Formats: sequence, structure tokens, C-alpha cells
Amino acid sequence: MPAMTRVAALALVLPALGGCATEPWVMPYEREYLADPIMLFSRDPFSDTYLLHVYETREAAQGGGVGSGGGCGCN
Repeated sequence: MPAMTRVAALALVLPALGGCATEPWVMPYEREYLADPIMLFSRDPFSDTYLLHVYETREAAQGGGVGSGGGCGCN
């Protein structure tokens, strides 16, 4: 029975080690497609950064956000 366990463990480990290949799957000329703006979480990251700053400025005065400082917006 231990031989069957070894064979089963080997059958599980070999495919996992195949994922550790050294050559890249994405070629340098294909990376432009991965950096496409449609892959972003937000349509307007600059606006989101500003709105996050405003939220942190307001909520830090009340203690409800993760930001620090007062509510004056003069960080």
C-alpha cells in the first residue's frame, strides 16, 4: 500500500512542478495587451484618488476612516 501512496503523491507533485518553468509565458511584445486600460478596476483612477482623499479628510475628524489627521484637509 505505501507504494500506491508514493505513486499517487508523485502523480500530484509532478504537474505542480511543471508550473515552475523558467521561460516566461508572456512575451515582452504581448505585455501591452495586459496593460490595456480595460483591465483597470476603475475607469478614472485620478478621480478615485481625489475622492478617497476627500473621504479620508472628512472621516478622520470623526474617527470612522483609516486616514489620520484632522478634518481641515491640510495634510
